[in-house]
Amino acid sequence: MNLNPPDSPSPPEAILARGAVRLGSAAPYAGALTPSEAWRLVQSGAATLVDVRAPVELKYVGRVPGAVHVEWLGAEAAARATFVRGLQAKFQPDDALLMMCRSGVRSKAAAGVAAGAGFRRVYDVLEGFEGKLDANKQRGHLDGWRLHGLPWEQD
Repeated sequence: MNLNPPDSPSPPEAILARGAVRLGSAAPYAGALTPSEAWRLVQSGAATLVDVRAPVELKYVGRVPGAVHVEWLGAEAAARATFVRGLQAKFQPDDALLMMCRSGVRSKAAAGVAAGAGFRRVYDVLEGFEGKLDANKQRGHLDGWRLHGLPWEQD
C-alpha cells in the first residue's frame, strides 16, 4: 500500500477521508495520516498537531512549530486520565486532532484513548517525528517527520 499522497494538494476533507480509509476499522480513532498529509492539514488550519512526547524529547530532539504539547504518560488509568484532562483543557470534542510521537507507537495509544474519551476526529500521524529504528538502531534514516523535510525546530 502506498502511504504517500500524490504531490498535488488535496482539500482537507479528502486528506481526512484518505486517512480513514487507510486505517480501516482496525482502531477506535478516525484515521492514520502520513506526516506530509498532517502538515497540509495543519497549514490549512483544518487540524491541530498534538505532540504527545515528553518535554525532554521536544527540547533535545526537536519539535514542530505550532504543535500543541499534551504528554502521553502511559496506559495506566491515572496517566490516561491526566492525558484526557490535558486534551479537554485545550480542545473541543469535534476538533480535528493529529497525534504524533517519536515513532508512531505512543501516538496510536494516545489517539485511542482520546477517541474513547469522546474526541471524534482523532488521527494518528504515521512514522512519528523520528521514525523507526534502522539496522544500526538509529532513528531518522528510514521515515518520520524530519526525514520528509517538514518544518521543525530545536533548542
